[in-house]
Amino acid sequence: MDKKKFESMLILIVPKVVKLITENYNIDEIAAFNKFYASKVYEKLEQEETKLWHLSPLTLFNMFDEEQKNGTLIFPEEA
Repeated sequence: MDKKKFESMLILIVPKVVKLITENYNIDEIAAFNKFYASKVYEKLEQEETKLWHLSPLTLFNMFDEEQKNGTLIFPEEA
C-alpha cells in the first residue's frame, strides 16, 4: 500500500480506537490520544507491514486494553 493510502487508513482508524478508550477509561479525548500514541499497539499500527490496520477498531482497542492492564502486546490470530 502506498504511503498516502496507509496514512488515510490511520486517519480513519485511530479516532475510532480513541473513542473506545475515552468510553472505557473515562478520560478525555486528548488524554486518550496521548495514551494511544504512547502505546506499543500504536507503534505497531504505524508500521504498515504489521497489517494491524486490517483489524477492527474494537480489536485494536482490546489489544490496547490488554497492554495497559498487563504490559503485554498480544497479536490476535487474525493479525
